[in-house]
Amino acid sequence: MQESDSFPRLLQCFFSDRLMTQRKVSPHTIASYRDTFRLLLRFAQKRLHKAPSLLGLKDLNASLIGAFLDDLEKHRHNGARSRNLRLTAVRSFFRYAALEAPTHSGIIQRVLAIPNQRQPRALVAFLTRPEIDALLATPNRQRWLGRRDHAFLLLAVQTGLRLSEMTALRHEDVWLGTGPHVRCRGKGRKERCTPLAQSTVVVLKAWIREQGREDSKTLFPSVRGGTLSAAGVQHMLARHVSEARKTCPTLQKNASRPTCFATVPRWSSCRLAWIAR
Repeated sequence: MQESDSFPRLLQCFFSDRLMTQRKVSPHTIASYRDTFRLLLRFAQKRLHKAPSLLGLKDLNASLIGAFLDDLEKHRHNGARSRNLRLTAVRSFFRYAALEAPTHSGIIQRVLAIPNQRQPRALVAFLTRPEIDALLATPNRQRWLGRRDHAFLLLAVQTGLRLSEMTALRHEDVWLGTGPHVRCRGKGRKERCTPLAQSTVVVLKAWIREQGREDSKTLFPSVRGGTLSAAGVQHMLARHVSEARKTCPTLQKNASRPTCFATVPRWSSCRLAWIAR
């Protein structure tokens, strides 16, 4: 096998050249693909009794990849969605390898032919307007933390931004003058602007004024001044949902359903599927 066809070299170039330089994928994608190959190499080492640095493309055949995916389900209890995400990372690498190491095209094509596992798509239930009002009323706006949570929830309800988009917002991303809007770069590095209702503008103006506007400053910081983590947001949501259930009968009745925000202004088709249950 030529040095240019070696698996370690191909994997390194896949991350450094293909993902980072050519495709310029997000850090989230890099982290996800890195974790996939960390798991795969660990599995291959245990199964083949070979160090990762000694593995070749011929070792990572369709049989081993299939066994790896089965192992994710059996021992890591991954569902169809997680399994398919891992397979997506593996396919991306093998599509790159098909161009760089054509002598292994037979092995590569058999790996690329591994199908996704069908996954059930549950019907998502939406919060009604009274339920949303109950949730927005729970933060104690006499305290800094409550004002932050209220502004965060209000903006999330209206715009329907993803969790990662919400936590990444900075002052420079919010325009509160004529034609108020919030700008973000989301999945696939696509940039979009979402108009803001006047009620949201009022709350955000007060919140930014309290913080002291600086373009590079995080819009919704943690108590330590850093960026809110996904776990931190989930904890915050769980706390407010639990409190809102005390005053909203339908939230109490439907406490076990999948919960997300529904449309609030009639022109907004937003939702938040990541709200704590």
